[in-house]
Amino acid sequence: MSALRPGDITDEMIQAMDEAKRQGLQKDLRTLAANIRDDAEGRYDSAEPKWRSGVEWTLLRIENTAAQLTEGRP
Repeated sequence: MSALRPGDITDEMIQAMDEAKRQGLQKDLRTLAANIRDDAEGRYDSAEPKWRSGVEWTLLRIENTAAQLTEGRP
């Protein structure tokens, strides 16, 4: 197998690599949100309202960020 030269890498290859990175990050963010949700689940009943709203805001922010990674992409 020969080594790739700079001209051997096409725009399609670069786009595919970028898409794979975005999808990987999206999956990691959604896993993080699920872990936070699981950890917070048992604490909601006794938690202060500010703590609950902070957790909910964080989860929403993570989910929105994850969604934006592939939004409008081919």
